Amino acid sequence: MDKDIDKLIGELERELIDLSEYIYNNPELGYEEHKSSKAHVDLLKKYDFDVDEKYMNMDTAFRAEFDSGKDGPTIAFLSEYDALPGIGHGCGHNILGATNTGAGIVLSKLIKGIGGKVIVFGTPAEETSGAKVEMADKGAFNNVDVAMVAHPSKEYCKSGESLAMEAIEFIFQGKSAHAASDPDKGINALDGAINTFNNINALREHVKPSARIHGIIKEGGKAANIVPDLAIAQFYVRATTKKYLIELSEKVKNCARGASLAAGTTLEFRNYEASYDNMVTNKVLSNIYTKFLKEAGVEEIIDPEQSYGSLDAGNVSHKCATIHPFFGISSKEIIAHTKEFAEATLTEEAYDNMKRTIKALVLTGVEVIKNPEALKDIKKEFDESIK
Repeated sequence: MDKDIDKLIGELERELIDLSEYIYNNPELGYEEHKSSKAHVDLLKKYDFDVDEKYMNMDTAFRAEFDSGKDGPTIAFLSEYDALPGIGHGCGHNILGATNTGAGIVLSKLIKGIGGKVIVFGTPAEETSGAKVEMADKGAFNNVDVAMVAHPSKEYCKSGESLAMEAIEFIFQGKSAHAASDPDKGINALDGAINTFNNINALREHVKPSARIHGIIKEGGKAANIVPDLAIAQFYVRATTKKYLIELSEKVKNCARGASLAAGTTLEFRNYEASYDNMVTNKVLSNIYTKFLKEAGVEEIIDPEQSYGSLDAGNVSHKCATIHPFFGISSKEIIAHTKEFAEATLTEEAYDNMKRTIKALVLTGVEVIKNPEALKDIKKEFDESIK
């Protein structure tokens, strides 16, 4: 099996490098990834995947399926391809997409003999509103047994956790007046926003240490001699679990309600970006992947650190067993979301590690398909962890 996989990866390598470099040279922001999405779709169609383009009414999303025609579990790979403004592929989504789409193609070449189904999801806008959130909400992963996405990084790292996040915008409406001659006739919307910050700062003493609340005043008035009639504050609220996030978000909303009442404004609030669930790594699946990664020649794989960021893959992990490991692309020190990181995706070291990562992903998929006991353990852990 190892030699067969190595041969398949070798035959596909040039096309995957070309895919990665084409997307690197044509960086596109979230939901604008028309060239990048098409490049993935064209390659998947070449290898006989049945592709649903503009998936779930998202112009740059897709769902590509290869069915063995035999019973077996469904293995999904998640490909990303959006860039960062002003930086390009500083998060390495060009090589991320090539790696995960490549794993899907290689596994598709093997399942005719062992059964099962392979799906590659094209998931736009990871850097902003996260298409995986909408996909998860609409049932895209309900019939998937395991989902995997390997992300480039400075070093190899096991799949870990991320915080659940809600993005809340508070809109305070007051009444304008001359701030010097008729201040009593005005209602200061900015006071509502400022009081919200003060109330949240008082709340911080009573939240769990792992939680995060951070925000800005997006709009707070036009001139110092006019009582502001409109103020807008935006916050991210983050917590280690979805359950605690719901509780904490309600407390933050109460901070704004009290602030609005004190200032005499009206208050509206909304989610200005998609809300993310916490990432729940399936440890059984992660251990299988890590074992195969070591067999592929990766000597050092670090344990995940506590993450205070959020991932749209978290929403996938609440629908099916999921892992989100990282693979190294540079022996030099590089920082994500920089041009140096983007350039590191074009090196021979990055391509070599892309191939090792594809091999580990494919072998993990094979193990899940061929080993019913492993799949049983994966599903048992998923059922126990998502409650």
